[in-house]
Amino acid sequence: MNIGVYGLGRFGAFWAKELAKHNDNNVLGFSRNKKDSIEGVKQVDEDTFFSSCDIIYFCVAISSFESVIKSISSKLKKGTVVVDTCSVKVYPSKVMRENLPKDVYSVASHPMFGPDSGKKGVKGLPLVIFPISCPKDIYDNILNDFKSWQLEVLEMSPDSHDREAAWSQGITHFVGRVLDELALQPTSLATTGYKRLMSIVEQTCNDPIQLFHDLQKYNPYAKQMRMGLKGALDYVMQDLVSQED
Repeated sequence: MNIGVYGLGRFGAFWAKELAKHNDNNVLGFSRNKKDSIEGVKQVDEDTFFSSCDIIYFCVAISSFESVIKSISSKLKKGTVVVDTCSVKVYPSKVMRENLPKDVYSVASHPMFGPDSGKKGVKGLPLVIFPISCPKDIYDNILNDFKSWQLEVLEMSPDSHDREAAWSQGITHFVGRVLDELALQPTSLATTGYKRLMSIVEQTCNDPIQLFHDLQKYNPYAKQMRMGLKGALDYVMQDLVSQED
């Protein structure tokens, strides 16, 4: 069985390397732009990629996902399993349901780690997964493969994922970008708390700005999170003003 990774950007290259590390199967990679070699991954042309791969992980920007799926849907062979890796789940799940051929299967996934958080290994890190249109035996094989990595595998519906992620990943990226705008600098007076704030900036701002925009745009609960955050900030600011009277 061949496993494919479509899109070899920062996350895609990391994900392809992890798949190769944890699987005895052949891992093939495809990118529209020439990429550096990736350990354990054979980069091939588009025709070879789609004719050879049994499971394909799409590692593309959320905002590009629909156009990519539409452009390649006719190239997928019967029985191919398409797995998205987007950081939101309702939107890509809808795209896969509406645009993939009936004889192609689909699974929603979100590895909740990346090149920074997984640089020392992915053991114990969380991965969300859910079958959109996939036979149970095929889905269970994918599920058990991830469990063999000793990941914290969470089966969660797309809606439940997005609801929770807005108040975890979404708020973390939002706060990281806000702190980055303050241009905070290292200081000899840094407390443990301040160092943790700086680590949030580093972790979130190493990712492309497009990811931040997409997290806020395509998660249906992100706006609610931002309004809640603004309300909390306004309350604390007003409380301080009242103490000055």
